[in-house]
Amino acid sequence: MKRFLLADDHQAIRNGVKQIIENRFDGAVFGEASNGVEVLKLVRDQKWDIIIMDMDMPGRNGLEVIVQLSEQGIKIPVLMFSMHAEGLLAIRALKSGAAGYLTKDASGEEMIKAIELVLTGKKYITQFIAERLAEQLENPFDKAPHEILSGREYQTLILFGKGKTVSEIAGELSLGVPTISTYRARILEKMNMNTNAEMISYAIKNNLV
Repeated sequence: MKRFLLADDHQAIRNGVKQIIENRFDGAVFGEASNGVEVLKLVRDQKWDIIIMDMDMPGRNGLEVIVQLSEQGIKIPVLMFSMHAEGLLAIRALKSGAAGYLTKDASGEEMIKAIELVLTGKKYITQFIAERLAEQLENPFDKAPHEILSGREYQTLILFGKGKTVSEIAGELSLGVPTISTYRARILEKMNMNTNAEMISYAIKNNLV
């Protein structure tokens, strides 16, 4: 009997994932969280075989939760389940300690494949991500400017790259407008930019969006 902790701020997503898992794992036990704080509380209170967690949640995002789990010595494999396409965000998640990265448009069969692999103690890595990781190994010192950004700053850059405003980003990440403005200022400083247009252009040229 496996114990699954599902973390997503949308009940419909949690219900869909639960149904897929129930069709494969008899007697599966579920816990549910809608934000990072709830995840951290549930892992302290109960034992879980795997956490299936959204990248974008109110408060602490998925990357921040993974880092905090590691800092607290909690060794539960985390399968990131995200709306963001595979790319540098997926690589960042894996480097932060995630056991796998799955996009929300993946099939039920692919999800079960990823879960079963992670439950054996292995990493779930698609061919695309494997190729990107190989490229980074070949050029370890050739860091792109966005790689120095924090997880939240990187997410903010991607959303600016999609043409969203500060208020729209704040709503999507469940953060305050002043906080997003602070992230924007840090991004511009770290990447030696001055305007939103530069961020948008950079994100498009580097296939971040």
